[in-house]
Formats: sequence, structure tokens, C-alpha cells
Amino acid sequence: MRVNLPVLYEPGLSASDMEALRAAVVALERQSFAGRIARLTGRQMGIPIPAEVHRVAMDAAQKALTTSLKVALASLSDAPRGDTTRFHKRLAAVAGGVGGAVGLASLPFELPVSTTIMLRSIADIARNEGENLRAPETGLACLEVFALGGHPDDNVLEGGYLAVRGLLAKSVSDATRYVGGRGLALDSAPALVRLITQLSSRFGLVVSQKTAAQAVPLLGALSGAAINLAFTEHFQTLARGHFAMRRLERVYDPVKVRALYAQVAREEGYWENLSA
Repeated sequence: MRVNLPVLYEPGLSASDMEALRAAVVALERQSFAGRIARLTGRQMGIPIPAEVHRVAMDAAQKALTTSLKVALASLSDAPRGDTTRFHKRLAAVAGGVGGAVGLASLPFELPVSTTIMLRSIADIARNEGENLRAPETGLACLEVFALGGHPDDNVLEGGYLAVRGLLAKSVSDATRYVGGRGLALDSAPALVRLITQLSSRFGLVVSQKTAAQAVPLLGALSGAAINLAFTEHFQTLARGHFAMRRLERVYDPVKVRALYAQVAREEGYWENLSA
């Protein structure tokens, strides 16, 4: 007879882990990709996204994440060890420079390359936070990062990061169960297709912003490489916050960790303080 033993958590966050949680809130809630571009240019601007750019970006995002899914579930355990974020940023900048020179037509080819490069960097961040890169759940958690940057502007809705994770939770859980023991031959399975569709709908928003920014004459001082560098840094920042949260949820009661996250997000003004 199998007995389900209670999961034992530490009673309360240590001072260092509370600081890690606060840093995660800043990483995950502070700034959208459009805000990052505005900071680079030194001026606040809306980036108009033509319908054709949006369509191509959404299609490219889905293709890129489908490609990255195979990488995430097959070979992330071979990702180089150590802090490789600078190396991956340089690679992404090169890919972005090529894409920027060619224009919109290159996006379906450049984005899968850039996304896979970013995925390797995200995997390194995950491993540094104690994740097992051989576990399918970790690979899917790495892919989740691409859905976290899809704020249309800097006004983050109530719930922010936690709301996005909640929306993805069932799809991630279903995909994890399906992948377990099956390998990658079933990458077109409904559970995986559903997850990729959800991820790409949010990732595509940021891809649209990046593509539109590269086409704006006012941003001529920013090369495609510089914009791709900002694009990569954006998702690396999100990954640090995401995997710090996952680490804290393994050590402490996840309900308590998320409640503290919400408290800090409201105190810092990222979410509306409903108790005010």
C-alpha cells in the first residue's frame, strides 16, 4: 500500500531568499520589451505594428517555439555550464544583425535561430537555480519564459507573472505528463500543440514589437544587432526571475511564496493595491 507523505517545507523565507523574491518581482514585473527599447532610445514612444508585421511575427513565433520545443526536450542537458549569458547575447546580436540587414523576409529563418540561442542561455540560468535539465518539466519551464514577456505596454495587469503562470499551468502540466517516457516523435500531439499555441500568442507580441522597432526610422541608430541584444537581455532577465521563483517554491510552501510575491508587487506599485 502506497502512503502519501506530507511535503515538508521550510517554515519561512530567510533574509537572503526574501531578497531573491524581491529581485524576482523586479525582474518579472518592472519593464516590457517596448519599455526597454524606449530606454535605449532615450524617449517614450509607441511602436506601431502593421498588420502584416504582426501576422509574420506570430507565424514565426510559433515556428520558433516548435523548433525550440524539440531542443528543450532533447538536449538542454548538454548546455554549457557556467554563466554563458554574455556568450549567448553575442550570438543573438550576430543573428539579429543578419536579420536586421535582410528585413521582415528573414524573420521566419532568423527567429528560430535566435530563440534556440536564447533557450540555451535560459537553460543555463535554470541549472544555476538548481533545475534538472534532464527533466521534461524543466525544458517546458524554460519555454514558459517566452510567454512572460508579452505585456503590450508597461501597465502590467493585476496578477502579472502569477496570472500568466496560472493561465499556462494546465497546458504545461498536460504537456509534461504526455512527454514523460514518450520522447520527441510525438511533438505534434494535441497537448504539445496546445501549449505551443498559448506560448506563441504571447511571445509573438514581443516579436512584433522587435520587428516593428527595427523598421522605425527614428531607431536608425539602433542596429538589428542592438535590438536583438535588448530582446535577448529581456528574456534572460525574465528567466532569472522565473527560476528564482521556482527554486523558492521547491524550498518553501508555494502558496506562501506566491502570496509574498503578490504582496511585494503591490507594495512596489507594479500591481494595483486593492486594499488601499
